[in-house]
Parts: sequence; C-alpha cells; structure tokens
Amino acid sequence: MTTTSPPDVLAPARLGPITLRNRIIKSATFEGRTPGALVTDELIEFHRRPAAGGVGMSTVAYCAVAPEGRTEHGQLWMRPEALPGLRRLTDAIHAEGAAASAQLGHAGPVANEKSTGFPALAPSRSFNPMSMRTIRAASVDDIARITRAHGTAAELAVEAGFDAVEIHFGHNYFASSFLSPKLNRRKDAYGGSLANRARVVRDTARAVREAVGDRIAILAKLNMDDGVPGGFWVDEAIQVAQWLEADGSVDALELTMGSSLLNPMYLFKGDAPIREFAAAMPQPVRLGVQLLGKQFIHAYPYRDLFMLGEARQVRSAVGLPLVLLGGVTDRAGMDTAMAEGFEFVAMARALLREPDLVNRIAEDARTRSLCIHCNKCMPTIFSGARCVLVERSV
Repeated sequence: MTTTSPPDVLAPARLGPITLRNRIIKSATFEGRTPGALVTDELIEFHRRPAAGGVGMSTVAYCAVAPEGRTEHGQLWMRPEALPGLRRLTDAIHAEGAAASAQLGHAGPVANEKSTGFPALAPSRSFNPMSMRTIRAASVDDIARITRAHGTAAELAVEAGFDAVEIHFGHNYFASSFLSPKLNRRKDAYGGSLANRARVVRDTARAVREAVGDRIAILAKLNMDDGVPGGFWVDEAIQVAQWLEADGSVDALELTMGSSLLNPMYLFKGDAPIREFAAAMPQPVRLGVQLLGKQFIHAYPYRDLFMLGEARQVRSAVGLPLVLLGGVTDRAGMDTAMAEGFEFVAMARALLREPDLVNRIAEDARTRSLCIHCNKCMPTIFSGARCVLVERSV
C-alpha cells in the first residue's frame, strides 16, 4: 500500500495549458482604479505588488464583457481601446514572475443602471435595492448576445497577454442569477429545472472554450451557496460542477458563495462595516443604508478556511482541479487545503493588508497574516480598494 503526499503549495503547478510558479492565486477583488473604464498606472501597481510579493497568479477584476455588464460606470469593460493598457498590465505582472488572469463576467441584476447608464438585466423582473430601480428580465436575444460577448472578451484577453481567464459564475451576477431559483422565475428553457437554469453557465463556458481553445487556462468562479433562503445551494452546485467537468469547458473551478445583490457579507465573514458602507454611498442610498443596513449587511463570525465544509462536498464529487477560497491566511491553512485535495488556494483580503505575504510565508512558515477581518476594505472599492489600516500607497 502506498500513499501520496499532498503537493507543496509553494512548488510549481500546472493549470490547464500553463504552469504557475506556485499554487497561490490572488483572487479577484474589484480594484476601483479604472476611471474611464481603462487601465491606469494605479491598477498596474495594484497587481504588480502581490506579483512581486510571491503569488503564482494575480486576477484582474472586474473585466465586464459588455458596457451594461459593469456594476458601475468606472469599471473596465473589454474592448479594443482597452488593449494597450491591458498589455502594460500583463507585462508588469509577468515581469515579477507571476501569471495574469482576467475575471470576465456580466453584472446582470447587480449592475447599478443609474451609474452605468444602461439597463440592468436579470432572469426575471425584480428590484435592485442598491439602485432603487426595477430590473427588467433579459430576453433570449440578450442571453445569446451576452454569451457571445464572453467569447469575444476571452479572445481580447489572449491578445492582451493574459495567461488565464476566470468566468464569473458567482455572487448572483448574470450567470449566477440564472442558477438561483429565488431570482430565476422564468417559464421558458432558461428557468424551472436545474438543467434549464444552468444553460447560461454551460453555454457561456463553452463559448469561452470555443473562442480560446487551449491557448490559455479557463477557470470559473462558481457559487456553492447564495446565502439566502430559496437560493442556489451546494447540492445543485455539485451537479453544475459535474456538468462543467463533463463539458470539458473549464480547467478549474474557484468555489465561492454569497449574493452581491441580497447578502454580500456572506462571502466575507467577519465584521459588517455598515457606517463605512453608508459613507461611501450617494444619497438617497446612504440614508437607506444608515436606516436599514443591519437588515441587508449581516455580520458572520470569521474562522480560517470558512468555505472548506461546503467545498469539501464539491471536492468529493468532481475530478476537476479546485481552488479553495475563504479565510486562507497562512501556511497551515494552505497545507490543509492541499491535504484535503484542493489543487490551488486563493487569497484576497490578506493580500490587501500585506501584498508581500506569500514571500514572507515562504521565508518563515510560521508567518501570520495581519488582516483582522474588519471588512472596512470593502467600501473602499468605490474609491480605490485598500486596507484602511495601512497608509494608501498605490
């Protein structure tokens, strides 16, 4: 009888057609550094720092596939005019020895149409509490157009020098909202059964694969649990993951949870910075957050590896490489993920606090993250994502 030792998280690893220098990915965190929806020097520096700090790959977020697919007007969207800046960005990440990934997606019902100037789209007619507007139901033509746009955006990512793309199937953005029985009340071929609700996800992943082939790696960020009664949950997530694996459309899944539309703090765990969120909002949304924020922005106790329980269920059911996200802050947690059968780990808040954390862990395995999970970084996405406990330097 032989046993196989878990992989070394700091050793090189294959991800589809590419090799990363280690198994640690900087996960997508909206940077708030793209006024004019174009790359800036600030955005480049935001990703250069964790690349220099030792991550295997840095994920650029959020790269909308269409102008109405942005959550707000300042977000980057994939178009030829963005290519020169994106090339400078990928060159800067590569110069530090890391790979570059572009998170591609469409905000759907999460979009603030008052900000973007375009109608927000959902599976069914609904209400967005952030924009205080009714969201219209996407037509079949809208769905087809947005599916094609993901393929076009992926081709642009290749041209821009990205090594990978991550398709956003989480947080009740467009594709994720179709998965949710709470948000998807359609009676056509895109609603009802899980097979119907998963059509947008599967068709989108196929469109990306057809567009780029094996030239770059394809990841998908998949919700396991919306965090709301009647929403998408892990039992259905397992089936969707199995379908994606059978389709051969993705090289890995990054598992996530929560709804940016209905329960945003479910993803993050830790303190709920209601006062800071309110201060970042324009009126009358600011007043609404001040008065009703506790009903929408919930606090959840933080613990390391807080998604492991749900992710372990997906791990037992699929053979695809999986990325464990959520409370990955130290070498012990990374080693646990490797021992549990996950091929990669992803970090976000800890790298906002310390972009060089991976290098420090490599030097001393006892290194602990200084992140205190106050989540006051979350409202800073509107003014430049950062840890509020350190002086802003980018």
